[in-house]
Amino acid sequence: MNQLEQLRQMTTVVADTGDFNSIKQYEPRDATTNPSLILKASEMPEYEALVDRAVTENRSSSLTGTALIHHIIDDLLVIFGAEILRIIPGRVSTETDARLSFDVPGSIEKARLLIDRYEKRGFSRDRVLIKIASTWEGIAAAEVLQKEGIHCNLTLLFSLPQAVRSAEAGATLISPFVGRIMDWYKAKTGQAYAPAEDPGVESVQEIYTYYKKFGYETEVMGASFRNKGEILELAGCDLLTISPGLLAELQGSDEPVDRKLDPEAARTASIEKLDLDEKTFRYLVNEDAMATEKLAEGIRRFAADIVTLEGMIQKKLG
Repeated sequence: MNQLEQLRQMTTVVADTGDFNSIKQYEPRDATTNPSLILKASEMPEYEALVDRAVTENRSSSLTGTALIHHIIDDLLVIFGAEILRIIPGRVSTETDARLSFDVPGSIEKARLLIDRYEKRGFSRDRVLIKIASTWEGIAAAEVLQKEGIHCNLTLLFSLPQAVRSAEAGATLISPFVGRIMDWYKAKTGQAYAPAEDPGVESVQEIYTYYKKFGYETEVMGASFRNKGEILELAGCDLLTISPGLLAELQGSDEPVDRKLDPEAARTASIEKLDLDEKTFRYLVNEDAMATEKLAEGIRRFAADIVTLEGMIQKKLG
């Protein structure tokens, strides 16, 4: 078996792309999207028809101006997600507006709206994960949504306190960002990290061990990989969301894949439980310069890509 086939025996493989052709090629169970991936796909000629459909279907709406553009963007996200759900057997992750990352009511309202649109297109909410940034406010919104049967994927996650609070809130899934953590440490130290010593890999290992040790049901999905070695060091993680380029590398290699993360081994780990209230959460995240900087940067980048998408829609509206 190639490495991708071996990996699938111990980890659920998820496609990290909005490109339908790539999803069909690698046959993942689930797929994840974010504003950056949707923007990238929307700029590809083969998907221009989907953008046009979102504009056409909503042009006659009573909404105008910014409200209409926001409405079309929401519909575009769901159109992409619905097309992906016709390809995969599992779930798609659709992200809320990053500009709502510190707005609990706004995040809840946006998540409900997206789920309503999926359901009107005939897709059960059980097949959709709503991605929300793992700020204190984002996690608080997810806690409310989970109780309504809306499954949440807490994203832009860079630290154990974010992971612990997400699990305590009952999040379905978290997405710790391996590559972006490594990017930060590489920029700060000038050091090149071997996969086994990669700070992003070590962060996911720590979170996985904590979850299994204390019996949390929240799934861990490593994300944002920079190289194949990072992926292989996390073989055995609940899920891994992988870009098409790295999926191709795994598929093209027949080298053995060893399981690195094991739930039984994690349960015997000697670690203490973290006691978090809001003040402690905010302080611990603030004390982690990497987590603070990468969370803020990630929110800004996703927000900027939403603004670019809005500009694209504005041009099509004329």
